[in-house]
Amino acid sequence: MLITKETDYALRILRALAGGDRLTASELAANEQIPQQFAYKILKKLHKAGFVQIARGADGGCTLAANLSGVTLFQLIRAMERDAAVSACTAPGYECQWRRAHGGEVCKAHIHLAQIQLAINRELDSHTLQDILFGS
Repeated sequence: MLITKETDYALRILRALAGGDRLTASELAANEQIPQQFAYKILKKLHKAGFVQIARGADGGCTLAANLSGVTLFQLIRAMERDAAVSACTAPGYECQWRRAHGGEVCKAHIHLAQIQLAINRELDSHTLQDILFGS
């Protein structure tokens, strides 16, 4: 699991909004060096996750809706990424063709990858966005 461009851009947007200003998607894109089409897409995901508020109209723009001290990197990644698993076999609902072909036999690779996934998830969940973005 790597932090994708989309999650990186989301971090930039949240950092920019942490100052309390209402900023438009265009301002965020320009100030944070994010392609404008990605800024809109990311803002929609951040809004859906409850991290930002979006107001439309002449006085519209985006504001931070979440306390960054209460949001972890794990939560942000889950909000931004469709597949945040270290391996396909550790994703929820994955049906292993190998296990099916081998009568449900235990897959040692899956066991180890699942342990790695849990360790990564715990580590990501131990860092708030406030800590990551501002070191406090």
